Amino acid sequence: MGKKIAEVDKYISKAKPFAQPILEYIREVVHSASPEVQEVMKWSFPHFDYKGSICSMASFKEHCAFGFWKGVLMKDEDKIINPVGKTAMGSLGRITTLKDLPSKKILVKYIKEAIDLNEKGVPLPKKKPATTSKEIKVPTDFENALAKNKKATVEFNKFSPSHKKEYIEWIVEAKREETRIKRINTAIEWISEGKGKNWKY
Repeated sequence: MGKKIAEVDKYISKAKPFAQPILEYIREVVHSASPEVQEVMKWSFPHFDYKGSICSMASFKEHCAFGFWKGVLMKDEDKIINPVGKTAMGSLGRITTLKDLPSKKILVKYIKEAIDLNEKGVPLPKKKPATTSKEIKVPTDFENALAKNKKATVEFNKFSPSHKKEYIEWIVEAKREETRIKRINTAIEWISEGKGKNWKY
């Protein structure tokens, strides 16, 4: 039988007031889809498992996120899942109120489909290996910031090309100078802790 755990209660209680009803609602909907779902904490936020991960939820300063582990394999008949790479906000985008969520009927249908994928043992598609080992060009201002933080430099050099690229693209895509500076400072902080760009999600 599935179960709820105290760690998820604690996570919800520590979330911002706007996020608590959203997290509680998602939690109840997931469990209503199947009594076999198990709650676990992975990467410091709640996940729901059935023979492996099926979905997860998280709260941040101004939004919540909900994601299907195998969303890329789901039929998405109701067109609610964000395209891969479109956003880092999980499968359903930025959630700030309960109105941002699909109906309970639709959510339950999708959760059951995610459970069915695990029941059948359908694996996630393997990532295609990079065909070329192109050298990644690090912007000068980012390179200078890295040089000032020895730990960040060491950790960045350990990253795979794709993880380096995620940070570089994020910085380069900044439209304003102050945004770029802020992103560089945030990147240095996260990198020095060994975190990839999308570690929160």
